[in-house]
Amino acid sequence: MKFAILFEDDDAFADQRAQHMQAHLSFLERNADAIEAAGPLLDGDTNTGAGGLWLIEADSADEARRFVEQDPFWPTGLRKSVRILHWRQVFVAGHRLI
Repeated sequence: MKFAILFEDDDAFADQRAQHMQAHLSFLERNADAIEAAGPLLDGDTNTGAGGLWLIEADSADEARRFVEQDPFWPTGLRKSVRILHWRQVFVAGHRLI
C-alpha cells in the first residue's frame, strides 16, 4: 500500500534540523526501498518551511508509523504533528493507472 505522510514542523525546535540533517538523509537513503520520495514543504506565499512530505510503500499504517518513529528527526521535537494517509495513486507520468 502507498501512504502519504505529512509532517508539520515545530518552529520552537527548528535549530534541531541542521544538527540532525545528515543522519536524517542517511536514514532516507537506507530506506529507499520503502520511502519513494521525501522533501520539505514550503509556504507558497512566504517560501518559509511548513513541514515535509513522504510518499512511502508499507504493508500498513502501523508500519508507516514505525518508519516515522525511526527517523532521526523524530525524537528531537522538530515534528509538531504527523498525518499518515493511505494514498491510492491513479495517475503518474501522464498515464492513468486505473
